Amino acid sequence: MTNMTFREQLHRQIDKLPDEVVQQIADFALFVMARRQVAPLYEDWRASEWQTFSLEQFFKEDDEVEYSLQEAREIYHP
Repeated sequence: MTNMTFREQLHRQIDKLPDEVVQQIADFALFVMARRQVAPLYEDWRASEWQTFSLEQFFKEDDEVEYSLQEAREIYHP
């Protein structure tokens, strides 16, 4: 199995898990990265990258309810 195939398979599996399990996986990944002294990649994210990530999470394809960008703007007030 190639490295990319393994990553893709893991990504697909994680996408099917409940949020609380994904949070545990993220915590474990941070633990392993700290143990190996690997800096988390998101430390260097700019505000626009965080915004893009947030919107991607908000508009996930597996969401049963669909929202328009206008509806999201009406609901979200920073």
